[in-house]
Amino acid sequence: MTNNKLELITVGGGCFWCVEAILNEIKGVEEVVSGYMGGTVPGTPTYREICSGLTGHAEVVQATFNPEIISYEELLVMFMTSHDPTTLNRQGADVGTQYRSVIFYQNEEQQQTAEKVVEKLSPHYEDEIVTEITPLTTFHAAEEYHQNYYENNKEQMYCAAVISPKLSKLRKMYANKLKEQ
Repeated sequence: MTNNKLELITVGGGCFWCVEAILNEIKGVEEVVSGYMGGTVPGTPTYREICSGLTGHAEVVQATFNPEIISYEELLVMFMTSHDPTTLNRQGADVGTQYRSVIFYQNEEQQQTAEKVVEKLSPHYEDEIVTEITPLTTFHAAEEYHQNYYENNKEQMYCAAVISPKLSKLRKMYANKLKEQ
């Protein structure tokens, strides 16, 4: 496999630890980096600044994937069904614009695919999907201690209470799309 075949997906759906853990399990996903995107404050934001909700950034995950193994559309469906895309600026106890559901697209094709996925999934939700679909902006990698957070901290209460159930759901719904455990 050559690197020029890899593509990029950037999404946010609450805490980036959850989204990162999910994308890390999917066949064809090569690299996953937690970070921040979509803010209005110049410079590189810190986690503390992001948590204030004042920078406008969302917690996101940016992943490179091999489209010969998994498509952008399949990744979006898995992402959208792994969190609640109907809650504005919140996922569970995480509240604020930094936890918004968002898809950052890098070209017109990704934008159209994202819009198609939202339209396709909408009838399956009681409430309206509020996921933002917006152009890719500057990606800022999060601090090192946020990278591979679930893998490095499975025993922590948040991981056990929030991330593990999401992974269980993913494994039931998409077993044939996941890496060997």
